[in-house]
Amino acid sequence: MATQPFQLDGQQLAKICKHSLPGSDGMGTEAGAAQRYVEDDKFLLSTLQALNPDYPVRLVKTDEEWYRLGGIVDKEGNRIASDLIEWTERTYIECGKNLQTLIDHAQEQKLIATRQTGNTLHFVVQTGNKAEQFIQIDIDKTHEIADRLLVSEHNPPEDLEEFIDPLYPEYVETFCIGTPRYSYRRKTDVAIFMAEINKYHSDEHPVQRFMDDWNRSSALQKAILSDDWIVRPFRHTGRFGEQIINIEIINIQQKHLPQLDDINGKKGISLQNLLTRFDRQAGYPFAWFFYMVKGKLVSPDSGVAVFKDISGDFSYLPERDVAVLKDWVNTPYSV
Repeated sequence: MATQPFQLDGQQLAKICKHSLPGSDGMGTEAGAAQRYVEDDKFLLSTLQALNPDYPVRLVKTDEEWYRLGGIVDKEGNRIASDLIEWTERTYIECGKNLQTLIDHAQEQKLIATRQTGNTLHFVVQTGNKAEQFIQIDIDKTHEIADRLLVSEHNPPEDLEEFIDPLYPEYVETFCIGTPRYSYRRKTDVAIFMAEINKYHSDEHPVQRFMDDWNRSSALQKAILSDDWIVRPFRHTGRFGEQIINIEIINIQQKHLPQLDDINGKKGISLQNLLTRFDRQAGYPFAWFFYMVKGKLVSPDSGVAVFKDISGDFSYLPERDVAVLKDWVNTPYSV
């Protein structure tokens, strides 16, 4: 691994996103908009890589498409407002807080509400061999499309909330507004982030334990955690209204893996074969354990069954993995 630190900070990443435009095939239908991101992320990836040639940068996951409220345009597609909510609240006041006046204005101008549709791209920069030694860069790729009449002639809103987000919208023929774009969401140096989170937990954070178990297991010998697992930092409100920063670990593997939820009666060679097949398809040893801890494909009963098996007449796990499994049996956890 390189000895120089990774150079890009949030401000630089935001600038890169601003000056890097996703490709467009020029199609104007919604179906076309959904197809427009084909190979264009390679340019953004190569830009990130060129600025830090000592570190491998990988695009490891593209989230499923999401959407949110957009802005307002006229029937020709000219921009009226970038933020539908802000425009509505401001114009409502300008209309003397008279909802009907606001409705009449929107209908007279034949205003159209847009929506932002996009995906979140997750890039990983590996900075070391251990589980937590990677930087994750999350970037949104969005495009804005015409969605509906701001006010339906057949189902006018009864209040301001319904004006902003109607139950029965009147959709229009879809067309794209402007060009697709990238926007910087966040950069997470996972090792630093975990060290900070651990300050506020009296017990070891489950994600930290997951990473520690990876580092002392056979998985570390054959695989890099960020090839199969990334993180999702998030904020939530505690019981006293305080803001708490937390983290979740996400599986990103696309391979078809077997389900290990019914191993009753299996032991010895039969049970070993099930685990070996799972690990082989996952691509690294002891993979079944980490899927079990995540609650994905492998039931907790599997861990208990394997531990009983290897505590008896059978021995098919390396000692390092036995130690990890034993600790889990004594103090179970999940992520």
